[in-house]
Amino acid sequence: MSGQPVVVTPAVLREWPLPQAGSGKESRGQVLVLGGSRSTPGAALLAGESALRAGAGKLVLATVADVVASLAVAVPEAAVVALPRGEGDDIAADAVDDLRDRLASADVVVAGPGLTDPEAAEQLIKAVVPHLESVLVLDALGSAYVTEHPEGLHRLGRRVVLTVNPTELARTAHCHLDEVETDPVAVALRVAERSRVVVLCGGPDKHVVTPDGSAWTIAGGGPGLGVSGSGDTQAGIVGGLLARGADPDQAAVWGGYLHARAGERLASEVGTAGYLAREIPAQVPQVLAELSA
Repeated sequence: MSGQPVVVTPAVLREWPLPQAGSGKESRGQVLVLGGSRSTPGAALLAGESALRAGAGKLVLATVADVVASLAVAVPEAAVVALPRGEGDDIAADAVDDLRDRLASADVVVAGPGLTDPEAAEQLIKAVVPHLESVLVLDALGSAYVTEHPEGLHRLGRRVVLTVNPTELARTAHCHLDEVETDPVAVALRVAERSRVVVLCGGPDKHVVTPDGSAWTIAGGGPGLGVSGSGDTQAGIVGGLLARGADPDQAAVWGGYLHARAGERLASEVGTAGYLAREIPAQVPQVLAELSA
């Protein structure tokens, strides 16, 4: 990597405009969210709503059969797919048999929000990857697949954004957390180069690093974003931007900024801490409007 990361500002983003959102839902892409569990169904909801708020045209939520009825009511904009559950709370790896048509028709797959067991997550993603032809956002415990299979996503040709927190990045990079805290960009670059993915790492500041060494830093957001479900919304935002035509590096940079700015807006309205992850998605269209003004 040459030079320092670019600090993301509104001016930087205005010089790198997103593709215009199409007028019809087909032109804005279909996002498939693969995640949630019997104990954390809301993660799929948060990621899915965030994808729509960022401009995706169609949404499919695929999660364990135990919770699809409630999700169908909570997100009437989405189609829902009931999947078998493994021995624990998470989606079984053999759920891929029920997903092949959905994977084929999706423009973007957001995999990982709400998965609770690293081993089960690794097995699920391992089963899904051979059937992927779309762009992939691999979130949270979905990163367990990259930990165990560092080169497993090469076949997707860099059409992957890995959205992780510092602890997940450390596990993926096989290093200690203090190394991430000392130099998150360097650690993210190792993962990006090795696995050929764009890395978006959260934390007090966000960092985006690409396989070719390009890097951006997104400051701000505030402590209120450190709340349960916040990462799910960020993964969904990135997925929605990809669905409307953004490249992986652009979607990661814009997605990280939109998430941070949504947190700042809520901090000014509600308080520095105490707002809920479910309140983040509704802020996204307003931030997009600010950046296009």
